[in-house]
Amino acid sequence: MEAVKNQNTASGADDHDTPMLSAHALEALREFLSEKNGSLVGDNDGSTASEEKEVALVSEDWRLSQFWYDSETAETVAREVHALYTSMDTPPSVACIACPTLYVYLKKLHHDLLVQLLEYDKRFEQYGSEFTYYDYNEPLELPSSMKHSFSIIIADPPYLSQECLEKVSETVGFLKKPGESYVLLLTGAVQHDRAAQLLGLRPCGFRPQHSSKLGNEFRLFTNYDPGLRLGGWEQQQS
Repeated sequence: MEAVKNQNTASGADDHDTPMLSAHALEALREFLSEKNGSLVGDNDGSTASEEKEVALVSEDWRLSQFWYDSETAETVAREVHALYTSMDTPPSVACIACPTLYVYLKKLHHDLLVQLLEYDKRFEQYGSEFTYYDYNEPLELPSSMKHSFSIIIADPPYLSQECLEKVSETVGFLKKPGESYVLLLTGAVQHDRAAQLLGLRPCGFRPQHSSKLGNEFRLFTNYDPGLRLGGWEQQQS
């Protein structure tokens, strides 16, 4: 996506009559524009200014099929990842595929957690080395160092098509570490059968919600039994 561009008016012969802003007014304008073009996730939770800056999240871009989770969903999934993290013998690496909201909440919950955000929107380059450009149309175009390196993978395909889920599944297979690995998929309920066929996932009782109140029903699928967390696995229908 193209970033929002500032439009400069053409200057004419009367440039010397153009009003000039004071340094104080310019700083106030910069702060206003910064707040307008981006927002911080979370309320007053005691975070320092530097921590809040680190978890800055830009506005949704519907043209990229971006719809952020509501706070309850993001916090619930982040707590689940944290539970998996603390249950493992060695600190795992976590991959977030096209779910920047979750990345933000994970970093707030566990600042030192090794999380890699795979995302198409280059506005998220603000996260530095924890950002990797990702286009689901090229599911394996990723650094070779990422191959089979992640023990926890959370994916939220941008579209509800079969093609999109198939390609994201290829990415999951590329990233997934052999042995004990956990996969969480947030997508539409219409992907129920495909999630099972492609990744061996089952739906949980927890229902993800988005801040934009989407009309489609979304579900959370996992490749492991969460027990009492996430509402547990739904019983399979015979």
